[in-house]
Amino acid sequence: MTTAAIIPPVLPPTHSLFEDILALLIGAIFVSLGIAMFNQAGLLTGGTAGLAFLIHYATKIPFGMVFFVINLPFYVLAVRRMGWRFTIKTFCAVALVSVFSGLHPQFVQFSALAPFYVAVIGGFLMGTGFIVLFRHQASLGGVNILSLYLQDKYGIRAGKLQMGIDVAIVLASLLVVNLTALLASMLGAVALNLVIMLNHRPGRYMAV
Repeated sequence: MTTAAIIPPVLPPTHSLFEDILALLIGAIFVSLGIAMFNQAGLLTGGTAGLAFLIHYATKIPFGMVFFVINLPFYVLAVRRMGWRFTIKTFCAVALVSVFSGLHPQFVQFSALAPFYVAVIGGFLMGTGFIVLFRHQASLGGVNILSLYLQDKYGIRAGKLQMGIDVAIVLASLLVVNLTALLASMLGAVALNLVIMLNHRPGRYMAV
């Protein structure tokens, strides 16, 4: 009687520093281009970016500046829950998106943008950018970090909390955007999350 040899599991390869840097650049460019399209079309999205859009539309403060500043408090929670490596990458990704979102209009101008077209294309772009960042252990979501932290500390379901925050942002958006922009923004959120849902599943991607 023979026994089969036990084959040790193959550990996923780690990304090199160059690969991480390149991924942060690519992910930030995709997300910021989608944001620039949303901005020009007068749309918004959920999470921290959605809050930044609300403040930007209401005050005319540049989106990139608002997005960078409102993410600052969340890095404390990121260090506690995700560690320094994740936090540093996330800080760099947020900074890049903040800068690129203001640079894109200097190089790309659209004479007209159909809201629902922008919602789908911009949502796909941002979703793809998020996937690139996720796969290199980075994020842009201050609200997501807060949700995970409160779930760990107080048992509040992260998904429900984040959904509640997004709903509040959407409702508040009625004060600064019209109904067409609101409906298009909801379509954009579906497009963005569809990309993430299809491409960010356990076991689908092994490299870290």
